[in-house]
Amino acid sequence: MHCDVVLETNLTIPLFKRGKVRDVYDLRDKLLIVSTDRISAFDIVLPNGVPCKGEALNRLSVYWFKETNDIVQNHILDVLDPRTVLVRKTSPIKIEFVVRGYLYGSLWKKYVSGEAPDLPSGMKKAERLPNPILTPTTKAEEGHDIDIEKGEILRQIGRETANETEEVCLKIYEKASKKAESNGIIIADTKLEFGFYGDELILIDELLTPDSSRFWPMEKYKVGGNQFSFDKQYVRDYLESIRWDKQPPAPILPENIIAETSKKYIEAYERLTGRKF
Repeated sequence: MHCDVVLETNLTIPLFKRGKVRDVYDLRDKLLIVSTDRISAFDIVLPNGVPCKGEALNRLSVYWFKETNDIVQNHILDVLDPRTVLVRKTSPIKIEFVVRGYLYGSLWKKYVSGEAPDLPSGMKKAERLPNPILTPTTKAEEGHDIDIEKGEILRQIGRETANETEEVCLKIYEKASKKAESNGIIIADTKLEFGFYGDELILIDELLTPDSSRFWPMEKYKVGGNQFSFDKQYVRDYLESIRWDKQPPAPILPENIIAETSKKYIEAYERLTGRKF
């Protein structure tokens, strides 16, 4: 599979913002979002691009937005090409809603240090939680996202919106998990974002992609340790192995890491959608 690597776009439309992965252009009441092949790890953009990544991300997001349209409206207006969408401009909620179905990542770290009191004792790493839980974080423009308490969520968006977002997040996770498991993939956790379009709460940004989720192939899943993953974990593990201090500048990734990561994005798309990339 050959894809030209797009690290940055420079269109003649006014730039709204350049994110870690997406270049967003301003069309007054709409936005044009281009998914590039940039990749970030530990909240820092790496020097290399990953071939086909932007297309895989965008196409997977579009797929999931359609699949979950019966639960909540989303911002997609039109798909212009494999990596570009036209969307409604919203007033974004500055919270990332993380749904977790498994004891992994930062939740596992909290659990072993005794900071996750609501979970049963004696659970193992990567074990399925009794029920999916919501662990919201602040949406940081720079640096790491930080866990946010329920009181702060209520202060920011009010009880009604907080309840609505929680219900929507858990419904989306449940529906997507069933769909993914029927294709042999576990969704360990995922991040959702919302905005207001007028008075209507709508789903924005990306949805159920390898950049916003942990996808584990069921055939390799084993409770008690690290999991094989269709996401950026492969890149994170490499960066951990070379003991990078997680401060810029980020190291250049070797060709084999880039090639394997590209394959993972494509395979995630194909397995989750049942479509050829």
